[in-house]
Amino acid sequence: MVQLYNLHPFGSQRVVPCKQEPAHFCCGQDVLFVASTAASCRVEVFAVREQGRCEALGSFATLGPVLRMAHSSAGDYLVTIEEKSKTTFLRAYMNWRCMSAGSSRVCVRMVGHKMEESYSETLKEQMSVVEMPLSDPPLCISCCSVNGDLLVGCKNKLVMFCLKYRVINQNLTVLDFERSLILHIDNLIPAEVAFCASHIAITTELDVLILKLELVQQSADGTQQCAQGVSAPEKTVDGGSPSTHPLQLELDEFIICQKPVELLGEESKLCEIPVTLESTELPTEDTKHFQVQYLLFRRFAPDQSPFGFCEETKLHSIQLLPVYQTAYEETENKRKFLSLFCFFSLPHVGYLYSVGKLVELISTYQYSEKSEQAVLTPQFLHVITSQNLQCFTVRCSAAAARGEDPYIDTTVKACPPVTLDVCTLRMQLFIGPRAICHFKNHIILLTKADTEDITERRKPTRRMLSRKADGIKSRTNSESEPGWNLYIINTVSTIQLYREMVDYSRTYENVKTESCIHLLSEAHLLVRAAIMDPHFLKSDEKEDLLRAFRESCAFLGDCYSRFDTKDYHLALPYYRMSGLSMTEVLKRLVSEGGEIQTYERGFIFYLTHSLNEDSNEELSKESGNKVLQIFYHADPVQLPHILCSPSMRNICPLTAVKYLQKVEKMMPSVVLTLTKAFLALKMGDLTMYEHEMDSYKETTLVCGFIGQPRLLQQRKEGIVTPTEFAVHLKEMQPGLLVAATVALHENSKTELEEADTFFKMLCNSSENTVPQLLMDFWEALLVVSSKEDILQELLLRVTSQYVWRISRKQLPETKPLKTTEDLMNSCSHFGLIVPWVSSIMSVGCSCDKDYHEDISRLQSLLCSQSINIASALPVLEPLTEADNVGLTIRVLCNTHLGKYEEAIDQLLRRCPDALVSYAQHELKGDNQALWWSKLLPELCKRTRLPGNDCPVLISSLKAETLSIVAMELELRDFLSLLPEDGTAAFFLPHLLHCSQRKLLT
Repeated sequence: MVQLYNLHPFGSQRVVPCKQEPAHFCCGQDVLFVASTAASCRVEVFAVREQGRCEALGSFATLGPVLRMAHSSAGDYLVTIEEKSKTTFLRAYMNWRCMSAGSSRVCVRMVGHKMEESYSETLKEQMSVVEMPLSDPPLCISCCSVNGDLLVGCKNKLVMFCLKYRVINQNLTVLDFERSLILHIDNLIPAEVAFCASHIAITTELDVLILKLELVQQSADGTQQCAQGVSAPEKTVDGGSPSTHPLQLELDEFIICQKPVELLGEESKLCEIPVTLESTELPTEDTKHFQVQYLLFRRFAPDQSPFGFCEETKLHSIQLLPVYQTAYEETENKRKFLSLFCFFSLPHVGYLYSVGKLVELISTYQYSEKSEQAVLTPQFLHVITSQNLQCFTVRCSAAAARGEDPYIDTTVKACPPVTLDVCTLRMQLFIGPRAICHFKNHIILLTKADTEDITERRKPTRRMLSRKADGIKSRTNSESEPGWNLYIINTVSTIQLYREMVDYSRTYENVKTESCIHLLSEAHLLVRAAIMDPHFLKSDEKEDLLRAFRESCAFLGDCYSRFDTKDYHLALPYYRMSGLSMTEVLKRLVSEGGEIQTYERGFIFYLTHSLNEDSNEELSKESGNKVLQIFYHADPVQLPHILCSPSMRNICPLTAVKYLQKVEKMMPSVVLTLTKAFLALKMGDLTMYEHEMDSYKETTLVCGFIGQPRLLQQRKEGIVTPTEFAVHLKEMQPGLLVAATVALHENSKTELEEADTFFKMLCNSSENTVPQLLMDFWEALLVVSSKEDILQELLLRVTSQYVWRISRKQLPETKPLKTTEDLMNSCSHFGLIVPWVSSIMSVGCSCDKDYHEDISRLQSLLCSQSINIASALPVLEPLTEADNVGLTIRVLCNTHLGKYEEAIDQLLRRCPDALVSYAQHELKGDNQALWWSKLLPELCKRTRLPGNDCPVLISSLKAETLSIVAMELELRDFLSLLPEDGTAAFFLPHLLHCSQRKLLT
């Protein structure tokens, strides 16, 4: 793997025209602040224009020499730590831009000072200095890039100031701070702090601690659910007191160093550094309460670096870098925070961590020599050493992309891995680099040459970078003053560096495959990071970046297709992300002419998946023939499946058959035979078709259709359409077609709704019409399906269709594939029709015999226990009680619902002849009491009514009813049920039988 690519990320450089020697500097939104050394006590402000041109905006005096300084984009203020008379001060400079308009007025006020309106009106036209007193001297500062809050590091504590926008009147809003929170951290002296989006990173000489402030939920009564002060558990070693400092002196001669430690996530609570929160805000309803979450703790040993002495091993350049969600849509008004990264460095090693949802080490950077300072950007890591400005690649965009979409590595999307090896893009020679910072596409570099360096510079040497003549430096010269320069180095545009990476990758195409992929992956991540930039939507390069992103995906697709790599499958998602069609990919990878090429796994993988999906792209006849040739040599087993692709519609059937015949000799299969039959139909060769179809039994052919559903069904724009094969089977072998479709459904190859559409299109039926072939499919599916939700849906569908046909006297357009008897014998959901139903139907049935099948099927369904009658009642509503069919349906429904009395009333009213048969079949167990409590009194009553068919009722009463009642009741109960005006001879045999049964027991 190539570790140094020697690309050119740095463009032109310009000298910042500082009047005094810089001590510290930082960048604003479009400006550069430069604090001079102790002699001047001033801050110069420069506007940074295109290509790094500097324009002096003015300067302002400070209280004393500036020790630290930082700028906040939110609020556009500069905060400094200054020293005067051996005392440090914390000051914030607001409204400093008024200097460029020529104003020299300055207002100095204390933080939180209540401003009178008359006094504050003058703030519009003057710079305002806010002094923030602290009980302990400030050591380090950091501004949150998201909301502008300020974090100040002092000995054993951190102080947080919230940025406030105080509305003075309708025309004036003044920026101010409020001291809101103090984090007490025992035995810790912060060297540097970083603050971003409620995350706090702290370094001492050898320790790194990353914390997150979390809002505490308030209960309904306003009390906190968690204590405001949260401290980590203090762990003791061997029963002793907690450790107080990484380095402890013993006997004034030895330094005892603690072991290196790395604690991630929840484990970092064990770091033995307690943190206690103290809220300093005035309590209001909107007061926020926080608790501390530990994210990372890492401790280094002084002798960990093999390059230097113990005292040289110190951490530096702590930084928190936010990355935002990819901004593709113009409607986005606000950037969405996505991921956070933390960088810190030892003299010879740098560490980059992701501290978002998951805390993990992403990259480790090994420097060629001792580093002075480093700065992290979303695209690069810039490091200065004693003689070099080095540019390394970073993996922030790769990690953020996975944070945005954890399932990014699929057949649709991909991204280079976070674990991709870090490489050096450039090592640019500079004399005496001392400090560095970065903003937008500029690197600001302070160099300070020693005396021997100046002597060396007088010798003729090759110029490092083009130096513009417009930067004129003015400074006082003295014999003891070292040579210094403050440069603005313009980094090249993303597109320009991307092009250089792509061109450079071609040198490795035929030599080092992995290096070529690595460099193209770097180019892809470079563009991806630019697209994630919050200012991407307003960028002049927006269209060029999107075009480069698609192009980089195409190049990566080419690599994984052409090279034999273990990640060959990535060819598919990268080609998809590129937006290239299959035809365009074929033109990129397949040479013209008839020569046989060697194709790698990645290309075959891409073609196989692309052709096996339902695409609207149709290959030309020539491209299709080339694809056939490719698969015949590379993967002949796939040839039958490839030929069924919608993209291969234009292929010559005769050519395809010739290829299949060659493959069949080596690897015969039922799918191949069915594909040949499919092609025979396209050619109109019915003899060949019948020969192929007769090669296997019907059950085997069904398995073949499961292996390749597109022989019957193809999707176009998401809609299932029948093939010529399906049309032919519908006419010649509908049973095979239905069986195959049932098998496809049961093997999850097609959905129920898709099958409905398929059969309706096949039969040219309207949306609201159900063809008989679809009914055959539903009935066949009832036989084999075991899914309860599918079964109930099917039962309702067939029931509805039976009712529709019976009520409208509608005959099926084709003969059903199965009779009612076939269904009852093969399907448990079609029950045997009970005798009393047949009895009702035999008495004066007015139904046409042509609808007997639908009537029988419906009654058979209702005689089973499968259907949910409550759900089916609305479907059965069209069948009234006007005829015997309606009567059977109503009685069956009432019986299923346990409404036996209603069923008996209906039979007594409409068909008494079937009453006893119904009672014998249905009134069993607990329902047998209806024989004597309902049936016997009702029959006795009706036999005495004039005009009734007494012989029928009397025979029912005598034959079955009295016999069963006499068997079940006690003699006294039986006598109480008999009518007083009855004939004794009629009831006597049953009374005798009841009394004899009693004597026997």
